[in-house]
Amino acid sequence: MSNQLHDPTPVHPGAGTAEVPADGPQRSPRKAALASFLGSTLEYYDFFIYGTAAALVFNKLFFPDADPLVALIGSMATFGVGYLARPLGGIVMSHVGDRVGRKKALMITLVIMGVASLGIGLLPTYEQLGWWATALLVLGRLAQGFSAGAEAAGASTLTVEHSPEGKRGFFTSFVMTGYASGMVLSTIVFIPIAALPEEALMSWGWRVPFWLSVVVLLIAYWVRTHLDETPVFEQEVVQEQPRTKRRTPAAIVLSTQWRDVLRIVFITVYSVMQTIFTVFALAYATSDAVGIERTTMLVINATTIGLSMFTIPLAGALSDRFGRKPVLLTGMFGCSVTIVGYFWAISEQNILLVFLFGFLNMSVFYSAWNGVWTVFFPEMFAAPVRYSGMAIGNQFGLILTGFAPTVATLLLGEGTFGWVPVAVFAVSCAVVSAIAVMGAKETAFTPMDQLGKGGWSKAATSDRG
Repeated sequence: MSNQLHDPTPVHPGAGTAEVPADGPQRSPRKAALASFLGSTLEYYDFFIYGTAAALVFNKLFFPDADPLVALIGSMATFGVGYLARPLGGIVMSHVGDRVGRKKALMITLVIMGVASLGIGLLPTYEQLGWWATALLVLGRLAQGFSAGAEAAGASTLTVEHSPEGKRGFFTSFVMTGYASGMVLSTIVFIPIAALPEEALMSWGWRVPFWLSVVVLLIAYWVRTHLDETPVFEQEVVQEQPRTKRRTPAAIVLSTQWRDVLRIVFITVYSVMQTIFTVFALAYATSDAVGIERTTMLVINATTIGLSMFTIPLAGALSDRFGRKPVLLTGMFGCSVTIVGYFWAISEQNILLVFLFGFLNMSVFYSAWNGVWTVFFPEMFAAPVRYSGMAIGNQFGLILTGFAPTVATLLLGEGTFGWVPVAVFAVSCAVVSAIAVMGAKETAFTPMDQLGKGGWSKAATSDRG
């Protein structure tokens, strides 16, 4: 990699010329991408093992006295409650990130996620503790949600600010390459666990994937301790704080760029496609009504999402060349078509077509989303409010995503085409998101020091007044 990547001076035509002092933090795009990759790997490893456990075992372990459908809905709801805590985590930790530093905020969120996941793996079940066990499961999930609410925005902000001009999309795409890595790791762990005899699976087997998250936590923590704070934070944010100390970053961004925050909320609605694919479709395909083997669906999920480790960086690079919006809109259209084919193939129990449509949906078209949103959202805001603006909009938008499997379970009808209302729900969310994308500004070709300056100028002028 050329020395240009470590040059703190912007190289994009029209960019400013301010420099970071020689003894200050330098851009480290590779190290930042690795740190974000590992943090996202932990987040999504925990995301997938919880979602898989919710689809396969939590209904029996924590809701055993309920009707099977009610138990499944309850299990899916515990998955969703984590998303209720995400906005709070985003608001609290983004304040830390915008005031104290991106790195410090990310270290805290990493530890919270690791401790919460280990705690879930140590929980007693309903049989041992009654409804208190269910309450503790919800508490652990809320802690996971609090951490996850800050992780994506923090990792994206940190990587964007370490990236060179013209390659922000490529480097920041590694935030969500960690999503694919986490899925692969969780499935490698869960496939042999799911194949255990029922008694072993329900007694100790389901706990093992949660315990193993500690390994990822330790590696990610070590890498992040060796990463410098971003030069953008030191250059722009620290200098601006004396002028804006009367107001929190969240208050500033909501008063000056509330339209962008709201736009991110609506764009993020599109991510229901992910939880419907990975959580609801797994439960639907392995239900008595369809009867596909658990290990078969887990392998399909792992393969199709694992392949996106290659297509997500490609999507980020394409967005650097052609713009964020064209790549996003192409992916949204493709996912809307292929999710219909995916559910149809599942209902037909045609494993080859399930894989084909799963590949097109997740490996190809959904990668256009995962490769771009992590750079598109932070680019809407200036450095002093970047973490807060992205976190607030993104995490409120994800509330529906968390409850999408529950909504889908309620929408599921009977018979061969009972999946149609679920597909309509997913496509409708994609349409809403696409409309919001079309109304956004293209940010791919804007120099780093000019991002979000319109809204920040209003805030600075207001504070000076």
